[in-house]
Amino acid sequence: MRRRAGRGRAGPGAGFRRRWLVPGVCALVLLGLTHPLRPGPAALLDSVEGRLSVATWNMCGVRQWNCEGTGTGAAKVRALERLAVTEGARVIMLQEACSGDLAAARSALGAGWNTTFVPYAVQDAAGRRTEVRCAGAGTAGLAILALSSLTGVSVVPAPQPAAGLHRGIVCATAADLAVRVCNAHLSLPGAGRDREFRGDQLASLVGAADRRTVFGGDLNSAPPGPGDRDSWIWPYAAYRTYRECDQASAASRGGRATHRTGHKVDYLFTALPRTRCSVAGTGASDHLALVMRVGIRG
Repeated sequence: MRRRAGRGRAGPGAGFRRRWLVPGVCALVLLGLTHPLRPGPAALLDSVEGRLSVATWNMCGVRQWNCEGTGTGAAKVRALERLAVTEGARVIMLQEACSGDLAAARSALGAGWNTTFVPYAVQDAAGRRTEVRCAGAGTAGLAILALSSLTGVSVVPAPQPAAGLHRGIVCATAADLAVRVCNAHLSLPGAGRDREFRGDQLASLVGAADRRTVFGGDLNSAPPGPGDRDSWIWPYAAYRTYRECDQASAASRGGRATHRTGHKVDYLFTALPRTRCSVAGTGASDHLALVMRVGIRG
């Protein structure tokens, strides 16, 4: 399972023997929710043609989380530009993003691009929260970057460890495209000694979706299957009411690897019709980007 050994990305306090709180993520603060700029012609073209490309990418921007060798902030910004220009992504969900890199990417992409950002926080046993800092690049967190105005931004309540790293789930509506997106970064396996948080977090994520939602992110989980003892964490609706980007058939639960260890941990789900799924290398992270094209008309 990804990062249980080696990378150790759980952050301070993940191994504490404590009681665990359910509503921890509710304390997250939304920053830079939206910049009211008019959408560019590329977003309008996607709308007219009835197709939209959505991407998810873990940027590995927090150097102290074993990301030292994954490229500079400038390289990560260029990778975001390629996702928008080469891959045609008009909505990009980001994990382990640095607020400084996000601002630089938004500026580089130009008018019409908007962002929302939710910082990660480490909570100690006394309930004190400290935001995670990026080395020279601001605060670390979850983000949505879109060539559309972003409305209805909300943090989805989901259980988090009482002491340790709080990630989270954030949703927003790409208003110009009438599509809801929900970006999640789930806890690591075994983040709580007496509780598995990912099942409840997945239930919260799926529960926040509707028929015009694209949801996913870095779920720190393998697809459900006979060889995975953690298959029970997946809600019934994930692969049935919705379909995953790389899901080949109704019965399939597989998908191409999205992490350099050879595992699939990044996902995009939707009930909208899928017309393409691709896995794109960025050269600036230990994760590949996952890009899904969906039909948004009708």
